[in-house]
Amino acid sequence: MTPADILAFEAAHPVHTPSKEERIRRELGITPTRYVVLLGRAAASADGIRADAITARRVRDRATTRAAERVRRTAA
Repeated sequence: MTPADILAFEAAHPVHTPSKEERIRRELGITPTRYVVLLGRAAASADGIRADAITARRVRDRATTRAAERVRRTAA
């Protein structure tokens, strides 16, 4: 599975839902947790950025936002 494959799946299914988790298992043959790891790597890789720069940027921005929220929650 290439970074382009992972980002294409994310572009087709951008919202996290239980049905998306089932599609990840069925279509990609991996767990949702593994998908998130591979998605992050794909979004940060040069191959992923070349394949779909917009989706890669959206994934990276979402991860940055979530990390900042975690820091804010734990700092309070």
